[in-house]
Amino acid sequence: MGTPDDDEVRVVSRRARASFLVRSRARQGRSRVRSAALPVVGASIAVTVSYALAYWMFGHQYPFFAPVCAWICLGFTADRDVRRVIELGIGVTLGVGLGEVLVGRIGTGAWQIGLVLGLSALIARFIDRGALMTTQAGVQAIVIIGLPLASTGGGLGRWTDALVGAAVAAVATALTPGDPRHVPRRIGGEGLVELASTFESIATGVRSGDRDDQERALIRGRASEPALDEWQAAARSALSTARVTANGRRYRKELTELLRTAVLVDRTMRTVRVIARRALSVPAGQEIEHLADVLDHLGAATRELAEDVAAGREPRRARELILEVAGQADPGLLGSGNWQVQSLILILRSAIVDLAEAAGVEPDEARDALAPM
Repeated sequence: MGTPDDDEVRVVSRRARASFLVRSRARQGRSRVRSAALPVVGASIAVTVSYALAYWMFGHQYPFFAPVCAWICLGFTADRDVRRVIELGIGVTLGVGLGEVLVGRIGTGAWQIGLVLGLSALIARFIDRGALMTTQAGVQAIVIIGLPLASTGGGLGRWTDALVGAAVAAVATALTPGDPRHVPRRIGGEGLVELASTFESIATGVRSGDRDDQERALIRGRASEPALDEWQAAARSALSTARVTANGRRYRKELTELLRTAVLVDRTMRTVRVIARRALSVPAGQEIEHLADVLDHLGAATRELAEDVAAGREPRRARELILEVAGQADPGLLGSGNWQVQSLILILRSAIVDLAEAAGVEPDEARDALAPM
């Protein structure tokens, strides 16, 4: 059994890890709020306009579906495109319209909901291959059958409300064109900063030999996963938008490269987390200093790459720094006399190649840059 002092140290360690994880998630949360603030404000204005139009111009007492449709179509992301908004608007109005036609004939109930869902989804699939249209057509058909008429005004007014919301959303999207590269660039820069911080945290942990420092590095690596996942999702979404809009077609090459970079950085982080776990059991020594130096240099190179990605610049300096580190990653030289350090450097070589490719280095060139073994 541990002494009271040991128990107290473990409690403090758990609290420190929990505090670090909370701060990391809070930082990522603030980033998501910043990216969503303007789109949400714009959607709020569109929702207000759609409700007012349905209420004042069409005289609908309960224009429930106008703001609902506008919000569904616009959402909270900045990478909107007219095609996607129209697809969602058609799905919503299709579901609402079919529900309106059938509810007066077959009534409401369990089997009626199933029937209307099936019909709406199949008609949506016939019209378009998009999953969003089919999903929204089914959801809105279920809402129409399930909600009491008195709660939404009843009659074809609900279908008209959906049309108003879809039209307002389409106009809002057309009037606020955006650069699809902005969000994946910004999120990519933040994700690369997380990777750089993880490199530096591992270096701090192996130098100090302190268990808390080492575990903190591992926690940082694990906590970065949502940010890197968000980067890939943002790049895929922006690329999808660019493929169907005239304004975005000229950005497709860069967005394709951003997605490739996001995948490679995620692969790098997975390798770095392995290094962070194995570093927990590596004893101190001169070889540890060599490993820590390499990790610090990688951290500096990654920060340089983060700035370039966020600004949309060619990462020439970052490539030079990464390739320079690759030339130093010799397990026999850096880990001489310590097989554990040698094994970590062997794993790190894989991460260096992935990071070099993320910076735009060709795969063969990245591997050739590694120190010969």
